[in-house]
Amino acid sequence: MKLNAIHHVAIIVSDYEAAKDFYVHKLGFEVIRENYREQRKDWKLDLKVGDGAEAIELEIFGEQNPPKRVNRPEACGLRHLAFRVADIEVAVAELEQVGIACEPIRYDAYTNNRMTFFFDPDGLPLELHE
Repeated sequence: MKLNAIHHVAIIVSDYEAAKDFYVHKLGFEVIRENYREQRKDWKLDLKVGDGAEAIELEIFGEQNPPKRVNRPEACGLRHLAFRVADIEVAVAELEQVGIACEPIRYDAYTNNRMTFFFDPDGLPLELHE
């Protein structure tokens, strides 16, 4: 089997409106579709991340009362999402303008690329990688 690319990443959020505001209005992801799923009593928001052939989808599932995310010690499974940016200093400044704090910019020990972390409303670590 040859896997060509990641098609989408799905995350569950505890506050759908807060997550929508964060990912759409603050991070600027484009809405592909938004649906209320009556049978599951939840919202599903599909967002476009990137452009062209490299674009992927980020699926946001607004569940009622999901279990809290394990923070420390980290559990098996998704550790964080990383987004590629052309200029990390510009990206950090844009996040700060909409009230999102980032950790100090540092160098990845293996790639020697600059990186930083910030968090979504549920505490999911998000990385910017230059």
